[in-house]
Amino acid sequence: MKVAIVHEYLNQYGGAERVLEALHELFPEAPVYTLIHDPHSMPDFYQKWNIRESPYLKRKFIRRHYKSFFFLYPIFVEHFNLREYDLVISSSYAYAHGVLTSPSTCHICFCHTPMRFVWVQPDKYREKVSKPLRWIYDGLIHLLRLWDQSASQRPDYYIAASRIVAERVQRYYRRESVVIHPPIDIARFYSLESQENYYLLVSRLVLPYKRIDLAIDAFNQLGLPLKIAGDGTDRPQLEKLAKSNIQFLGHLTGSNLVDAYAKCKALIFPGEDDFGIVPLEANACGRPVIAYRAGGVLETQIENITAVYFNQPTAHSLMEAVQRFETLPVDTNKIRQSASRFDKEIFKQKMKDFIDSTLKDYKNRYQFNIIH
Repeated sequence: MKVAIVHEYLNQYGGAERVLEALHELFPEAPVYTLIHDPHSMPDFYQKWNIRESPYLKRKFIRRHYKSFFFLYPIFVEHFNLREYDLVISSSYAYAHGVLTSPSTCHICFCHTPMRFVWVQPDKYREKVSKPLRWIYDGLIHLLRLWDQSASQRPDYYIAASRIVAERVQRYYRRESVVIHPPIDIARFYSLESQENYYLLVSRLVLPYKRIDLAIDAFNQLGLPLKIAGDGTDRPQLEKLAKSNIQFLGHLTGSNLVDAYAKCKALIFPGEDDFGIVPLEANACGRPVIAYRAGGVLETQIENITAVYFNQPTAHSLMEAVQRFETLPVDTNKIRQSASRFDKEIFKQKMKDFIDSTLKDYKNRYQFNIIH
């Protein structure tokens, strides 16, 4: 069986890439098609993969300004030649589900979310566009909606990263999906008997939806130590907001990141995420999470055991949650045990079972259509 995997971008590392890695472990010989590939931004072992980058984004001018050409990505993704494959798995949060395949190819989409800037939070992204250009931006977004509604019908089966994503897939695409939560590699993480006196935030430093500015505002007022791990385009802006009790660590990987998790008092998770790998990684180190009560954390966290929630997306509400957390006991073993439910090996088995059953179903449907 010839298998291909499609993933939008390989130029930043996050939760979607954990899913991609597990899929590649299931099909290690499968080529990975992607719009853009920056080897310096990805783990070294990716260099051993068969990665096939879009030829259009190899052009220097487009590559340098790749974010400005977002409206051309549907064209680029449709130019991938996938007609020779028996199975295509798209790992999609924007365009990957829109690839073209032959009628005999089974296409399974693992949907991290429908396009966030088109469907989920369009106004927040529009705010970042300068006012004179918004009328052009609005027109391009309208065209993307039309393309995406058409492209959403191309996959034969959908897997959603969480229940909230499954609801979006139904609402925007009118498609049913099965929920399989993204994985963490439990074996990579460890706990420590004692912690240091700091809170930790791990995120790409981009505004608006990560809400790092909210956490900075809260800890500016609390005066408690906060370490922020991650990097991104909005780091200079966020550093200007922070007082001396807040430290920016830059991008951490491997044992450095695990060490930061294991030594912190708790992880701060101020945004609403579709699933949220970072809270589970903190849990895998036996550390609890202080999280906004919304999104994927409601499916992964157990209140007052693995997490303390704050109810409003405000600095004041987060401050109250931190103060409440300071009075609660922490059971490291229970937290790690809870995280083990999302181990990568469990994810891979669920994916294998789903793929096996859908391939049988698709083969029967395809043969029926040929006969009739």
